[in-house]
Amino acid sequence: MEPRITVITAGVDDLETSLGFYRDGLGWPTEGIVGTEFEGGAVAFFPLHDGLRLALYPKAQIAEDANVDETATSSAEFTFGHNVASKEAVDDVIETAENAGAEITDPPRDREWGGYSGHFKDPDEHLWEVVWNPEFEE
Repeated sequence: MEPRITVITAGVDDLETSLGFYRDGLGWPTEGIVGTEFEGGAVAFFPLHDGLRLALYPKAQIAEDANVDETATSSAEFTFGHNVASKEAVDDVIETAENAGAEITDPPRDREWGGYSGHFKDPDEHLWEVVWNPEFEE
């Protein structure tokens, strides 16, 4: 298996609410909800960097498609990392997310490893880290 990921699918409780958060609140481009002509096919895609896409898909449909039980999850299971070019950009993104309705779990601050970051949860409690890392070039 080649080590690459082309789509990250986030399970959501309410597709319309999550679409609004990412499209209207964060300003991400999307065609909106597509696939409604197929039973269980409604999904929203957001183009990311280098061909990667974020898909929002109902949690119950993921469970049905994958033949697994839908169980309670923890926000600490994984994070989405959003690297930016400056400390100010971290502050700006966190403020935008908060204005869109995100819960700020960890306000931006200097980190012991030399970077600067903060965390927020989206409407489905997916955890995002917005980070400026002096070792990464944007």
